[in-house]
Amino acid sequence: MPLKDSPLDVEHLRKRFPALAARRGDVFVDSPGGTQVPAEVIDAMASYLERSNANAGGAFATSAATDTVISEARGAGADLLGCSPDEIVFGPNMTTLCLSLSRSIARTLAPGDEVIVTRLDHDANIAPWLAVAEDKGAAVRWVDIDPSDCTLDLRSLEQALNPSTRVVAFTLASNATGTIAAARRVIELARTTPALVVADAVHLAPHRLIDVTSLDVDVLLCSPYKFFGPHLGVMFGRHSLLRELAPYKVRPASDEVPNRFETGTLSHEALAGFTAAVDYLGGLTGPALDRRAGLAAGMAAVLGHEKALAGLFLDRIEAIPGVRLYGISERERLDERTPTFALTVEGVTPRFAAEELGRRGIYAWDGNYYALAVMERLGLQASGGALRIGFCHLNTSEEVERVGAELARLA
Repeated sequence: MPLKDSPLDVEHLRKRFPALAARRGDVFVDSPGGTQVPAEVIDAMASYLERSNANAGGAFATSAATDTVISEARGAGADLLGCSPDEIVFGPNMTTLCLSLSRSIARTLAPGDEVIVTRLDHDANIAPWLAVAEDKGAAVRWVDIDPSDCTLDLRSLEQALNPSTRVVAFTLASNATGTIAAARRVIELARTTPALVVADAVHLAPHRLIDVTSLDVDVLLCSPYKFFGPHLGVMFGRHSLLRELAPYKVRPASDEVPNRFETGTLSHEALAGFTAAVDYLGGLTGPALDRRAGLAAGMAAVLGHEKALAGLFLDRIEAIPGVRLYGISERERLDERTPTFALTVEGVTPRFAAEELGRRGIYAWDGNYYALAVMERLGLQASGGALRIGFCHLNTSEEVERVGAELARLA
């Protein structure tokens, strides 16, 4: 059942996803942990393996075709993030890219330097910086969250920043609570120091248009499998920074930007799928002047649809005694969150709740989802974390109602 006045033709879009047809009647609210993919992504990956499978840089047809796949993927990444193609770096996943980046930045640090991390982040943007600080004798400063709505405590950030700050690592949106950070203010404050700004956009990318130039970040990382693409990591790096940093690489590998940060052979089939996923997002509302314009229109439509889903879900769970939400709940603040919700149900563990939903054909995650610092700060880690319900633009009002009804049955 479509939402009234939804800017998206959700029923038409759902028909493009084989997994939704294969598991007809089941409800996917696990998208913060990974989304399903449209047929065009599957076709692009299979087509590459069938017709073009080779390594890059060779003097023959399949290798030349692979070079084209890589080039097209960089162009897709540039359109997605609002940067130049030579500022797009690919890797196996966001975590690996962030670990690699952190080792390169570690070479510039000295005892007495400081790095800043936040309690809102996924551990992939925390643990690498903790390791760097330990290795280099640097200090770690933590930015706290306000437990009442799971937003970043900007006063805590102001207190942490000082002339010794060298890295500010923060998330654009929480994969646990759906909170969207006040990114422009965070970056504005960070720019009062010599720090590099490293932003985790993994959770935000499926829900909002990203513009790295407007944001003024030095590095931004995301994961296509969170926005209807294959398992892959994508990193934007400011061109001057990618040139200045010394990567960990083998000697024969290219020293050109951005290739110097891409260790080993890339998953070329995943790159083909990534381009198809970006094209899918860019075509959500029909033809556009160019792919970036299509992405802007598509993500605006996604926002409208998802805000309606979020409002409806909040209406349903607020009527259920025993269900507690962690995060923003005010309807006038839906622009400050994604449709990802962390819940606890009185009397049952998050795992039990997820298992019961799973038996009823509703796919939801439980635990800490690697957002360990969030769950520790909320006092939930010792009791199994939280149940996470995560909607995306493919979900319908009927599915929201069904999830609400099953949560009421559990409570």
